[in-house]
Amino acid sequence: MKEGKIIILSAPSGTGKSTIISRLMEYDDLRLGFSISATSRSPRGSEQHGREYYFLTEREFKDKAAHGEFVEWEEVYPGTCYGTLLSEVERVTHEGRNLIMDVDVKGALNIKRFFGGKALAIFVMPPSKEELESRLRLRSTDSEESIQKRLAKADFEMEFAPKFDAVVVNDDLENAVGLTADRIRQFTEEAER
Repeated sequence: MKEGKIIILSAPSGTGKSTIISRLMEYDDLRLGFSISATSRSPRGSEQHGREYYFLTEREFKDKAAHGEFVEWEEVYPGTCYGTLLSEVERVTHEGRNLIMDVDVKGALNIKRFFGGKALAIFVMPPSKEELESRLRLRSTDSEESIQKRLAKADFEMEFAPKFDAVVVNDDLENAVGLTADRIRQFTEEAER
């Protein structure tokens, strides 16, 4: 069995990246498996440990980082860390599936550096900052302060888009999913040659 490849999606919060990933998971030909990230933040809403994230205490997270158990990790906000456990990458790729990862921009570029040609980094761009703000407000999950933080962070994150292998603008969900799927197919077919 061939080892799977690594597909990394990154985008500002509210861009639709999670929706695109869930739609991509429906394409059997992509042979996708999902990586569950670890975080030191508390669960939100109905999130469960081992499903959306591995929820760790800040101390547990930093201990794992100190022992080299992460492919990448970042303190995204003070006291709030996110990272990808190497064991998660190996779990999916050793099953012959292509690992799809949902990570922040710095993490995405670190993973791309770590895995080189075995990884494809795709940046999902919002159609505009105004549309991004509208989407964040429609979610009704964040405070005004949190929305403002996410918008400021989005400006910073979008500066990294040119460093990715591909950029997909999510101005139409069906189109964005199709373009992303096509780019993944192209990458995996090239890798198998």
